[in-house]
Amino acid sequence: MRVLLLGGTGEARALAKALHRHVDIVSSLAGRVPDPALPVGPVRIGGFGGVDGLKRWLRDEGIDAVVDATHPFAATMTAHAAEACDALRVPHLVLARPAWDPGAAIVVKSDAKAAEAIAEQGYSRIFLTTGRTGVGAFTGSDAWFLIRAVTEPDSASLPRSHQLLLSRGPYYYDDEFALLQTHRIDALVTKNSGGNMTRAKLDAAVALDVPVVMVARPPAPHGVKTVGSVNQAADWVAGLG
Repeated sequence: MRVLLLGGTGEARALAKALHRHVDIVSSLAGRVPDPALPVGPVRIGGFGGVDGLKRWLRDEGIDAVVDATHPFAATMTAHAAEACDALRVPHLVLARPAWDPGAAIVVKSDAKAAEAIAEQGYSRIFLTTGRTGVGAFTGSDAWFLIRAVTEPDSASLPRSHQLLLSRGPYYYDDEFALLQTHRIDALVTKNSGGNMTRAKLDAAVALDVPVVMVARPPAPHGVKTVGSVNQAADWVAGLG
């Protein structure tokens, strides 16, 4: 059996490690992050060329099943995979880590709505952790931003007042607590990515009574089977054999 694993997450790397000795698995990365953490086994990097390109690749490579373990906000790739697999009748699974409980956070539907919430609430020193592609929504803001991202955003998208912090998780509570204190942060803006790798910032924000603005996840494609753990995904693949 030959399986395409749409990856780029810690869960995808863990699943590749669990499966590679028993399944002919190919991991695919989008290629947006330089020097990515690579999974074990064969890896392809780059896009497929939309739904039609993905369908063609799946046929040409003789793929028997697809596991989508991309980031919870990789909505376009997830939608393309669902459509391509449905058209080709290829078994398809989404592995999505459980979302965070937003608690008292202000929950919004997009980066643009998060920027509106920041302006409405009058926050002035923002810890922005929505990733490189989410920065542009805050370009016109009068607030100051501590922007943390894996790769540097386009300079044209950066807000007027900011400090850029390039780093990759995991992050830990004591460090996040100190970061919020040192920079006198009065609001945290994040996406509901879920998982433990970046959760510490939420715990630190609660401890310091720092308000949180959280972008909700995009909805999953209708009718696609979804699991929340690597073990469940591995069991699903094993069940196909």
